[in-house]
Amino acid sequence: MSDEATRKPAYDPQDLARLLVSRQQAGDAEGMAALYEPDAVLHTGGAQLARGRDTIRSFYAKLVAAGQRFELGDQRPAIVNGDLALTSTRLPDGAVTVEIARRQGDGTWLWVIDQPSILP
Repeated sequence: MSDEATRKPAYDPQDLARLLVSRQQAGDAEGMAALYEPDAVLHTGGAQLARGRDTIRSFYAKLVAAGQRFELGDQRPAIVNGDLALTSTRLPDGAVTVEIARRQGDGTWLWVIDQPSILP
């Protein structure tokens, strides 16, 4: 799945979480970062933010190298308002994720803000 040509885009904001987990499980940090806009922000813990796709890619590459495994959780229905969508998932450990996605000019969706865990 590391070949960019074989990566399916998200045509619905609900696709983003599933694609992130499948790419992470495949060890595809580049593909994980491709689910974010170029200037996206990812909360990486504490007061730390990864700003921009390159920094997000580096963050995910470290997680992949460390052997961390993501799991699908209970995804809540996206709230869509025009070209913006709020997505959220309750993970198996009880943590909750919250993301804002934006519809791109080609109709696909990318995250612009991602807070992977808002509850312990």
